[in-house]
Amino acid sequence: MKKILSLIVISLVTFIVSQAQDKTLANDTTYYTDAQVTELLRNMPNIEVGKGVTFQSKDNRYKLTMRLRMQSLVGLTLDNNFAINKTEACIKRLHMRFDGHVFTPKVAYSIQLGYSPYDAKDLPDGSINIIRDAMLYYVPSSSWNIGIGQTKLRGSRANINSSSALQFVNRSIVNSEFSIDRDFGIFAEFHNKIGKTFNYAIKGSITTGEGRNYAVSQNSGLAYTARVELYPLGKFASRGEVSEGCYVREVSPKLAIGGAYSYNDKACRIQGQRGALLSDNNRRSLQSWFADLIFKYQGFAFYTDVMGRLCSTPTIVDNNGEVSQHIYTGWGVNMQASYTFKYDWEIGLRHSTLLPDAETAIYEGYETKNQATVVVTKYFIGHNLKIHADLSYNYATGASADYLSNSRWQALLSVDVGI
Repeated sequence: MKKILSLIVISLVTFIVSQAQDKTLANDTTYYTDAQVTELLRNMPNIEVGKGVTFQSKDNRYKLTMRLRMQSLVGLTLDNNFAINKTEACIKRLHMRFDGHVFTPKVAYSIQLGYSPYDAKDLPDGSINIIRDAMLYYVPSSSWNIGIGQTKLRGSRANINSSSALQFVNRSIVNSEFSIDRDFGIFAEFHNKIGKTFNYAIKGSITTGEGRNYAVSQNSGLAYTARVELYPLGKFASRGEVSEGCYVREVSPKLAIGGAYSYNDKACRIQGQRGALLSDNNRRSLQSWFADLIFKYQGFAFYTDVMGRLCSTPTIVDNNGEVSQHIYTGWGVNMQASYTFKYDWEIGLRHSTLLPDAETAIYEGYETKNQATVVVTKYFIGHNLKIHADLSYNYATGASADYLSNSRWQALLSVDVGI
């Protein structure tokens, strides 16, 4: 199956490039000298805060936009007695992004690199993992596009949202467990509108199933992901459907409802596209499901998502008949609400709960795991320059008395800047 996917990818690349070249050359009968070409491509960069530094040829055949983003983090973890047992002080995220088009605006590309240890988590084989996104898209119209490469799978809304557009320092513990993250393969999207306001989108992908930058695997299948999004009251202002909070203060109510399903056939990693390798070349087919809702109006924002994972045989048994690994099966729910006040101050509340299946709970050591968080954010230039601080309280049910006792409280301060 993966050989077939490789052939499809190669064929698709050839088609996209040939289409672009044929259309461009067919419409261009002008011949230039070397000096004229140099002059044609010479231009000053366009610099705009939050939208990067853009270089574009005068004939609009080539465009490159460079963006940088940095997140500085200071954090404390405290026990039941408010004694500090862990401190953090680091550059958590350092991203460089390149977007643009070649030959024609219909052939677009997007590349994102991550340089911090958090971004460049090592692969199971020890390889460095700095490539986050590397996509080539064919965009014949605003209604649909198709792309090949590596990017985010269209699963949970929280995962689709950029980390630069979060209103809390980190994503929820629910998303951390069940996210299907990134993968390599073929991606397609279709957008349309019914009537004056009702919008919808259908998104899908066929990918390798091993996650980002995982080059070679054996005896594993492909991952199939599909997502549907509904916007009954119209699209959000300033792409508010992929950014948290209501910084732009929607002048009319906006609602988004989404759902997704992903089937990872014979996955070789413990979380499908993420996590450690399953021992002894074991394979497990995983099903992931997602549902989410967003509502925004005049500074108020409410967001909730529910997601889970299914596996028919979640345990891995070694040669001695003992369980050596287990796959987290179960589900979780996350809810958060916020309000943006005058002068761009925002306060937000979030509650997240993990609910493992009975078979998983035995190994996790709890019936439910919960985190309650309050955040205060000051926006200077929207999400492009902000400071936010949050405080979280962790607790569990059906757990031992000392479970989470050393990580009861967590305080985080983050400064985010991007151009």
